[in-house]
Amino acid sequence: MSYPEMRLRRLRRTEGLRRMVRQIRLSTDNLIHPIFVQEGIEEPVPISSMPGVYRLPLEGVEGDAEEAVELGIPAVILFGIPAHKDEKGSSAYDDDNGIVQSTVRAVKARLGEKIVVITDLCLCEYTSHGHCGVLKDGAVINDETLKLLGQTAVSQAKAGADIVAPSGMMDGQVYAIRQALDDNGYPDTIIMAYSAKSASAFYSPFREAAESTPQVGDRRSYQMDYSNPDEAMREIELDIEEGADMIMVKPALAYLDLISRAKSLFGYPTAAYNVSGEYSLVKAAAEKGWIDEKKIVLETLTAIRRAGADMILTYHAKDAARWLREGK
Repeated sequence: MSYPEMRLRRLRRTEGLRRMVRQIRLSTDNLIHPIFVQEGIEEPVPISSMPGVYRLPLEGVEGDAEEAVELGIPAVILFGIPAHKDEKGSSAYDDDNGIVQSTVRAVKARLGEKIVVITDLCLCEYTSHGHCGVLKDGAVINDETLKLLGQTAVSQAKAGADIVAPSGMMDGQVYAIRQALDDNGYPDTIIMAYSAKSASAFYSPFREAAESTPQVGDRRSYQMDYSNPDEAMREIELDIEEGADMIMVKPALAYLDLISRAKSLFGYPTAAYNVSGEYSLVKAAAEKGWIDEKKIVLETLTAIRRAGADMILTYHAKDAARWLREGK
């Protein structure tokens, strides 16, 4: 059947009809709220390149997480900025005083199972050189780094993290983390693997937020070349074989093809990270009055869902949750 008998516009005529036939629905259930927590500060510190986003003191994180829960957001992901940095990122696996470990304990004490706490698992915020692993002669040493990632995962799980999210793109990191968790009595801790994480220019504002800019070189020797979609699928497949419970594609918007392909090929719970640069571009245009921020954000997040993402890590999470409550 074709025109004039078939008229697809019939189903678009009213908002009620559009709601009835809508295929992809964006929900607060799909959102993960990122939080930056910084050791040694007493007040929130605004991040200049990410309007509306702050580094929070430990005492402010519980309230921020509780607000996310009240908005219907099921999960937060924590990024720590420690007071002490060294060559091996020792603050990352400090059981007693690590900033992320302390934050996990505080959030879980206040909210318990009302919230899923995810911990970013990487060394870049904790190393004095800003790289994601042990650095020797200008190169990141993969296998030495794996031991520290396993140690960090156990430390975060011990503090109460529900999910650890390794983002360093070391070969074998998921296997090393799964073994460390299982061997130390944390077989139920979930691994959300940053499986296809590209070396992207979209991360620039994050590096200000997390104070994680490399002091020498860059991360292209371990983060993915964004020109290689087949390699991205191999990375995801290997992470699944090593024990990942969830996979992630990062960034999201310029990588919708990878999200779609990953979901189609593997069928695993799939996350996508709507990263800092993507957020800041929208905020900057909105501040100029060039775009309708609400409409752009909801369209963008729906596009990420449409590509196949089950979970979206996004700095728009709380605003999006409010807008979803209001109705599109």
